[in-house]
Amino acid sequence: MQTYPAPAARLVAAMHAAAAAEPRRAVAFQGAPGANSHIAVGEAFPGGLPLPCFGFEDAIEAVTSGRADCALIPIENSLHGRVADMHFLLPESGLVITGEHFLGIRHCLIGTGPAEAVREAMSHPQALGQARHWLRERGIRAIPYADTAAAVAELVAIGAPAHVAALAPALAAEIYGLPVLKEGIADEAGNTTRFLTLARAAPERDLSGPCMTTLMFAVKNVPAALYKAMGGFATNGINITKLESYQRGGAFQASEFFCDVEGHPDDQPLARAIEELAFHSRWVRRLGTYPRARSRG
Repeated sequence: MQTYPAPAARLVAAMHAAAAAEPRRAVAFQGAPGANSHIAVGEAFPGGLPLPCFGFEDAIEAVTSGRADCALIPIENSLHGRVADMHFLLPESGLVITGEHFLGIRHCLIGTGPAEAVREAMSHPQALGQARHWLRERGIRAIPYADTAAAVAELVAIGAPAHVAALAPALAAEIYGLPVLKEGIADEAGNTTRFLTLARAAPERDLSGPCMTTLMFAVKNVPAALYKAMGGFATNGINITKLESYQRGGAFQASEFFCDVEGHPDDQPLARAIEELAFHSRWVRRLGTYPRARSRG
């Protein structure tokens, strides 16, 4: 799929026109109208104008070009791990992280029905992965699609038969006029996605409360480099809530790391930890410091 299905494309055009008239209120998200990211924008920015974008790169470009004030991008899911390759996209974008938002995910089986007739379910691979056991137990074949809500729009566009359904939020069913066949589909309770807000610059605001700081760094290619680099966080009592490694360029060289820690770099304990991290690293980059949306305890 290189474009939105026709039922979604009409809505996208109208939402783009509204955002173009007031770009300072526009919040870019990846997906079709009715996607979980659309719901997250409504929760995190009640007065914003949701701006649907086909891909993550498109959402970032909307911000860098000034067509949107910020973007809300999913970064990780409690059941299926990493969502977007922001480790690669963020450093190249020049954007900063200015906030986070947690969204409870409630997938629905949407189609013409009945539910017992469904043998194929279309959706984004993340959504399919979050419900893979549920689908397998019912003999429903997972069909990967570019987006959850766009899969519902595609059902409408092709006049899909009863044995084909989509896995998407209830909002998508409401928008595109198809019934919800089953609600609350997930392999485990508490299915949650964490989103990050990306903007061209950090706003001036009070960050005296609990904060998160996101870092990227590359350790030196020597024995025990990561152990030494992380030592400053332990000795200074800094809680690391996320540490993920990845490699760039396919060279299988020293890993780079994406790291979330609690605190503000102006606080002496975190400042000392980052100083020690920098001593044992080839480079360190701060991607943003922002209010903590929920406790990590």
